[in-house]
Amino acid sequence: MVINSQEELAKVAADLLQKHADERVFGFFGEMGAGKTTLIKEICRQLGVTATTSSPTFAIVNEYFTADGEPVYHFDFYRIDSIDEAVKIGFDDYLYSGNYCFIEWTEKVEELLTDDYVRVDIRVLEDGKREFKY
Repeated sequence: MVINSQEELAKVAADLLQKHADERVFGFFGEMGAGKTTLIKEICRQLGVTATTSSPTFAIVNEYFTADGEPVYHFDFYRIDSIDEAVKIGFDDYLYSGNYCFIEWTEKVEELLTDDYVRVDIRVLEDGKREFKY
């Protein structure tokens, strides 16, 4: 799906959630500034997250709650230096919790994931549009 503006991001988020309604682990791939965090914010909004969402770059993981009290986990592994850092924060516990897990810089922890996670590729096109594949 290709979008022309950030305003169209709601369509991407809705489509992603609809197509993968039974999935809970999503890995986001794309260059710095591609829109990973922005898409995750929109997905969280559509899931009913009531708190302000932001990139957990320094904290590694942010925990949000939906209006129903369900936790949603948002990871940003940009700053980790080794896979051990993810293991030490209990990443496996989050993955197997049955709750939504949205992972930025997934390539740094991909070896910890099972094959059934949803891969979301975001590419910035030459004209500034964004292309989403999942």
